[in-house]
Amino acid sequence: MNASVTTPGATVNRQPASLGGVPPYTSALDWLRDRGLTGAKEGCAEGECGACAILVARESTTGDGSTEWVSVNACLIPAGLLEGQEVLTAEGLGTPTSLHPVQQEMAVRGGSQCGYCTPGFVCSMAAEYYRAGRSRSNGHDDAEHGPNGFDLHALSGNLCRCTGYRPIKDAAYALGEPETGDELAARRTQAPPPVRPVRMAAEGAELVRPADLAETVRLLADRPDALLVAGSTDWGVEVNLRGVRAELVLAVDRIPELRGFSMDADEIRLGAALTLTEIERRLDASSDGGVPLLAELFPQFASRLIRNGATLGGNLGTASPIGDSPPALLALEAQLVLASVRGERVVPLADYFTGYRQSVRAADELIKEVVVPRPLAALTGFHKIAKRRFDDISSVAVAFALDLDGGVVTRAAIGLGGVAATPIRARDTEAALVGEPWTDETVRRAAEVLAAEGTPIDDHRASSAYRAAMLGQSLLKLHAQHPQAGDPEGAPA
Repeated sequence: MNASVTTPGATVNRQPASLGGVPPYTSALDWLRDRGLTGAKEGCAEGECGACAILVARESTTGDGSTEWVSVNACLIPAGLLEGQEVLTAEGLGTPTSLHPVQQEMAVRGGSQCGYCTPGFVCSMAAEYYRAGRSRSNGHDDAEHGPNGFDLHALSGNLCRCTGYRPIKDAAYALGEPETGDELAARRTQAPPPVRPVRMAAEGAELVRPADLAETVRLLADRPDALLVAGSTDWGVEVNLRGVRAELVLAVDRIPELRGFSMDADEIRLGAALTLTEIERRLDASSDGGVPLLAELFPQFASRLIRNGATLGGNLGTASPIGDSPPALLALEAQLVLASVRGERVVPLADYFTGYRQSVRAADELIKEVVVPRPLAALTGFHKIAKRRFDDISSVAVAFALDLDGGVVTRAAIGLGGVAATPIRARDTEAALVGEPWTDETVRRAAEVLAAEGTPIDDHRASSAYRAAMLGQSLLKLHAQHPQAGDPEGAPA
């Protein structure tokens, strides 16, 4: 293995903090609370309530070498992933005699009652407060952006049981720009903390952050039982709720070769270890419109706190039939680049899943990147049916990508989740649409075909009959939203 730090540690609230002797399965939350920083709380232990939110200094999504403050769920991320990093908790934002602007607004506008959730809200709100360009985001004309550009999606992963969200929203919308002399704002103009290779061992388990892809695949070849972790939004839940332990954890969240991003006329390449937030913002900043289907997906994918850690590599690596990204990527006809010591191979996503939580990926392989071919389909849509609008697991997810020419469907790709043991393409429905006019009659016939796709089951989220009905309704909804062939952007929403 390449050289790694011998005395692991992090900077917490501007003070050095040792990570020596910390087991790989110890969460950042437990580590911080053991250090007396008890503002962050455990509410759900699975990343849904936000009581555990903290701030981490990371490379800015602008790609200019600057830094941004990112909010993450401390209950999910292993403490070892913070090695060499800068961390802020609510205690590090202000003091009882000198409140941070976010804390001040929450206090004077009644944004806290019992206070259990307040530190997490404050950290999520502070991340948005310091987001570059926030004040210029007020072109959004909707109920989820304030006049100060504050995006309420920043708080979508934070729950409050007693205060109510109106005063919290008031506090968020009252925030101005950071004042001159704000050291956390000034920190953004400097380089992010360097990510160092590290090996940590305790209680018979190891956490290793390799230096590069070559070292990672060598380790995987020697130890195919190793657990790959990036955002830990899946494994963290297993650790907390089921007591799962791994003898070797490979941290791939900052492997340079897994964090690439490129767009050209033929394809879009998305690094498997880029967070969903990074992908979302880089696509939004592109000059050619990004990927509209993914732009629909991202706000419905869990919460901002989760998207700040979750990756496409992790979401696809679990091979879950209810992951939110597979249906969209299936509709985009994406391919995966799998890497091992034997080299790289390209697998169409439609051929990747082989069974419930099973795939063609070998034990010594990892997902390097996701490749989306261009040109993109002109008419797209992503429909997620769940019990909550945000931060919920889908009962059914449907993604559409269609091309039309002269009122006739010339290409159709439809991805489905939650209706089979794996994410699937709705091949029969695609065949029923291609070559047919985009009319009410065609869509009604195709909707009946779509309702029969897959093998939906009854479970605690939905019945098989409900899932089948939602499949058919999703195509009817798409047509109602875009009835005019060839001009989906101008159709009513």
